[in-house]
Amino acid sequence: MTELQRLFIAYDQHRAARRPCALATVVEVLGSAYRRPGARMLVTEDGELTGAISGGCLEGDARQRARRAIFQGEPALVTYDTRDEDDPRHGLGPGCQGVVRILLEPLDFADPDNPMELLRGFAQHPAPAVLATVFETDTAGLKAAVGQSLLLAEGGVGRGTPLLAGPLGEAARTTFAEGKSQVLDIETDAGPVRALLEVLTPPLRLVVYGAGNDAQPLVHLAASLGWHITVVDGRPNLATPARFPEAAAVRIVPVGELETQLPDPLAYHVLLSHNYAYDLAALQTLLPSPAPYIGLLGPRLKAQRLLDELDSFSVALVQQLRERLHSPIGLDLGSETPEEIALAIVAEIQAQRSGRQGRPLRERAGTVHVPAETVAGK
Repeated sequence: MTELQRLFIAYDQHRAARRPCALATVVEVLGSAYRRPGARMLVTEDGELTGAISGGCLEGDARQRARRAIFQGEPALVTYDTRDEDDPRHGLGPGCQGVVRILLEPLDFADPDNPMELLRGFAQHPAPAVLATVFETDTAGLKAAVGQSLLLAEGGVGRGTPLLAGPLGEAARTTFAEGKSQVLDIETDAGPVRALLEVLTPPLRLVVYGAGNDAQPLVHLAASLGWHITVVDGRPNLATPARFPEAAAVRIVPVGELETQLPDPLAYHVLLSHNYAYDLAALQTLLPSPAPYIGLLGPRLKAQRLLDELDSFSVALVQQLRERLHSPIGLDLGSETPEEIALAIVAEIQAQRSGRQGRPLRERAGTVHVPAETVAGK
């Protein structure tokens, strides 16, 4: 279950109980911090927390401020400077060495476009989107704009409060095209506002070919990250929802029917069937697909034999597959058990998705996180 899914569960419970709550959102980070813009935490009137905005150092003070925002019925922006050793609010001293800005928003359960409902709109239609949130202004006439949000979905469809729909929508469309979250100073007719333009991406889609026992820890670990998983196998006794309760779908597809399947071009594909004919048929199906990741369990000799046999279909396509096939699959972690192998596979997929090499962080030059860009004068 993802953090966002846990937030939805808590939010629905609070709404059903008519328990007032506020949403705390990291909207800007300067320097180093544990969480990045877009991290969220729900706070109830009596101080119950769901989610996290830091490693635990900011939650206590943010809880008190969120409860005050609920009582006052107005959003509030709070800035934490963890570089300040004398600031008693977070107790970190020189720990994170960064400035973190948190927007605290009391939630109106009756508002179909409150921040949680906008996020739900994205989650219910899992396609890329941009959530634009105003969190600061120096213009007295725009104070009511703080907390205003707009969700721009794929296709340019916007949803949210109309106060600044024009300039927010324009900024959201630009951010959507660039595909990178950023903090913008946006000029409006009434004056400037500062907003977080957050790129929302749907869960990674993973297709696992093979429903053996070693696929179970892989599905379990991938599901814990919130990935959308489909298990495919030709054996009815293994390909059952009971064996893979965390998978979104478990499909029985005999080897002879694999060639009729249209593979998801955006999914990550892992071949764990331990069956040469099944792996060959799956690779043949994936041959023309632009899938970002294809991983094959087994030794290099097996992969070479499969690729040589596929040459009869299309030498050009097989050459492309040779360059992007991950076999042996997974990062070099010294894995032996099915659980350890699952960890190596998931780690490699995460690195591939993030454009990283999977090396130790201490060897990385530059910052650990890719910062949300701050752009002025937009």
